[in-house]
Amino acid sequence: MRERGTWREPILRLLYTGLLYLLLPVALLRLYWRGRRDAGHRRRWAERFGFVPAAPSTGCLWLHAVSVGETRAALPLIRALLERYPGLPLLVTTTTLTGSRQVRAALGERVGHVYAPYDLPGAVTRFLRRTRPRLAVIMETELWPNLLRQCAVAGVPVLIANARLSERSARGYGWVGWLTAVMLRDITLVAAQAEADAERFRALGAPRVRVTGNLKYDLTLPDDLPERGWRLRREWLGESRPVWIAASTHAGEDEHVLEAFARLRARWPELLLFLVPRHPERFDAVAALCRQRGFDVVRRSEQRSRAPDTTVFLGDSMGELLLFYAAADLAFVGGSLVPTGGHNVLEPALLGLPVLFGPQMFNFTEASERLLAAKAAWRVADAVELAAAVDRLLADPELRQGAGQRGRAVVERHRGALVALLSCIEALL
Repeated sequence: MRERGTWREPILRLLYTGLLYLLLPVALLRLYWRGRRDAGHRRRWAERFGFVPAAPSTGCLWLHAVSVGETRAALPLIRALLERYPGLPLLVTTTTLTGSRQVRAALGERVGHVYAPYDLPGAVTRFLRRTRPRLAVIMETELWPNLLRQCAVAGVPVLIANARLSERSARGYGWVGWLTAVMLRDITLVAAQAEADAERFRALGAPRVRVTGNLKYDLTLPDDLPERGWRLRREWLGESRPVWIAASTHAGEDEHVLEAFARLRARWPELLLFLVPRHPERFDAVAALCRQRGFDVVRRSEQRSRAPDTTVFLGDSMGELLLFYAAADLAFVGGSLVPTGGHNVLEPALLGLPVLFGPQMFNFTEASERLLAAKAAWRVADAVELAAAVDRLLADPELRQGAGQRGRAVVERHRGALVALLSCIEALL
């Protein structure tokens, strides 16, 4: 007997694919337009259509991470896979240029790297034929119907690793619930960060879901990171100055940060703001915004230390965020005062920094709530509350140190996702 609703599947896939073809010129024009600021966006377009170097006859292990955040989260897993399967080539794909640069900065030539194909049947099929993956490990929630279908057709198992699904995203998938359920059936295993994520996947129709924990807790720090952070502070920032880092900020947040900083300067004239925008294409605009507010700015890319009257140090480089955290006294993590969903609050916590963030943390709900419960973090709503929280932490070194210790303990206590994911991968291989 034909499964109920099966006749709809080819029609819906055809409509979905047709829409992607219609949007393809927009995507290419966007890359070309962004290439006006960074020529890297205009290179290697063929890879996005599946024209990639062929893998050895043994095939490869394929791991996909969309951008910088997913790539950094995947680093412990990637390094463990390189050690555990030295004879199996590891191919890492990203969607964004910043993700691509993060892969090369962190891993060099130890892994292969190309851009992931667009979700077009021909591009995905071509990519799979050339790379011959024995397993696809897709980080977090990168769900593409044609990619998952073609993997199923080609017999490539798919593991969604460190999977997360916010209530907001689940509602979005729910609008196309039947197509979502069909897509989720093509996934071999969903390894969810938390039980809440797992329940949302199950409610949408995912048949095979397991809770493995959040891989971001398994971050390991280089042994020399504290020393390099202190050297950066001593040589570039000012050894005796308090340093507040505002990291991974988005458009609409820098204004709040700079307003808070202006309020703080009245009481803390020596305070240095270490401002790190999330996206490289915004570096120039943020530097100009700082100057418009009357702040003297030194940029990391200028490779010079701050002058005595420098008030803002702009972190306009890639792959150095952990180093920047290691040079600071306390951290605000961006993407949280605007509806982006927040960024990784566990990195500064592991480095022993008190953490501040805004109310929009739906991509990091569990991690942020754990830090709040441990009194290792503070949630702020605007520039006024942000300035008040920073002021309180600067004025009370014991509070600052205690919060940092509690945050580090939270991270250490919830490690274990790496071991669970490696077990899943071993079973699927």
